[in-house]
Amino acid sequence: MKKELENIFLTALKQNQQKLFRICSVYTKDAEDTKDLFQEGLVNIWQSMPNFEAKSSIGTWMFRITLNVCLRFRTKLIKKQNQFINIDSITTANIRAEERSNEQNEPHINLRNCIKKLNEADKAVIALYLEELPYKEISNIIGLTENHIAVKVKRIKSKLLNCINKML
Repeated sequence: MKKELENIFLTALKQNQQKLFRICSVYTKDAEDTKDLFQEGLVNIWQSMPNFEAKSSIGTWMFRITLNVCLRFRTKLIKKQNQFINIDSITTANIRAEERSNEQNEPHINLRNCIKKLNEADKAVIALYLEELPYKEISNIIGLTENHIAVKVKRIKSKLLNCINKML
């Protein structure tokens, strides 16, 4: 059975290899990323071979898997890029130190004003977060799960960033 799957895989790969590689190249910036993505696609195809039900041609099935791998790659890349544009660049230690030295520091005044605009639940979460409490402790205090706290913090950061950007 395994040898049969291997033969089917290799035959289909020989027929579709260039097309699959080109699909991967659309989602990457350089040749190395394309090769990595192509290889990840092949691993996924190979691991899925026992589940192939021949409802479509094996080539179509391989394209679908490759495209899904590429889309996941793109989603991860976008998330990774978005992480660099967030409120984490304003560290809590810097806020407290700068507030002591300069109460009129405009970015921090803007941040405080934006926090004040949040609803009570969000204010509580972000206040605890800015006090550098771990999610587990915040979840115990607020009464929500750690995952829920993490999601809320991410959403609150986004709200605050939008609010600050509007003030600038």
